[in-house]
Amino acid sequence: MEETNKKTLVIGASGATGMELVSQLIFMGQNVKIIIRPLAQVPLSWVSNKSVSVIKANISEISINEMTDYMKDCQYVVSCLGHNLTLSGIFGKPRRLVTNAVELVCNAIENNSLCSNYKFVLMNTTGNRNKDLKETYSLCEKIVMRLIRLLIPPQSDNENAADFLRLKIGQNHANIQWVAVRPDTLINASTISEYEVHPSPTRSTVFNAGKTSRVNVGHFMARLIVENDLWDKWKGKMPVIYNK
Repeated sequence: MEETNKKTLVIGASGATGMELVSQLIFMGQNVKIIIRPLAQVPLSWVSNKSVSVIKANISEISINEMTDYMKDCQYVVSCLGHNLTLSGIFGKPRRLVTNAVELVCNAIENNSLCSNYKFVLMNTTGNRNKDLKETYSLCEKIVMRLIRLLIPPQSDNENAADFLRLKIGQNHANIQWVAVRPDTLINASTISEYEVHPSPTRSTVFNAGKTSRVNVGHFMARLIVENDLWDKWKGKMPVIYNK
């Protein structure tokens, strides 16, 4: 386990998966700092918990200097950002919500000389292939994914966010290590269940999608933060998580 005085910054903490992650980090004895929208609601137990710090701000309006300041007492960052499943959330601005946030965090880390070993976990999607492993689509899947990419802007945002880590940060960055976690179809569940983690999808995301409960995603991402051996296994990779 990591030392508990090192804080984890969670972006998108008021979302369904972000809330599961924060709950798991608290349960594991971690100190957590969360960035949530000004009108977002979080459990009262978080507000009164001394291990949780709450920052209310729109991530798209935070400057690099502000983010640098927020991160000075953190060594771990997790992004659970996603586009709301509404017309404005899917088709409105900011269309690069996740990508811009990833770039902001990485620029802030490079701007922050207090720590030289940040862990960054990005929640991504099985709809995004890991090109480092030459994952491929069938012809039918390629056609469907091209349509999704054209018609649903969040798909490209998720792909670009992971590509920034994969291509710009890479495997040997002096200050940043990263993992992009790819759940399949997200579902709600009240408790942690058995789940399995693979380097690549084991089923068709388009025609035979699996299911992943949000609480299991939160649990796995929290474990990446606190378990060094698990982190070493998946750093620089894009693990796929399914309910077992």
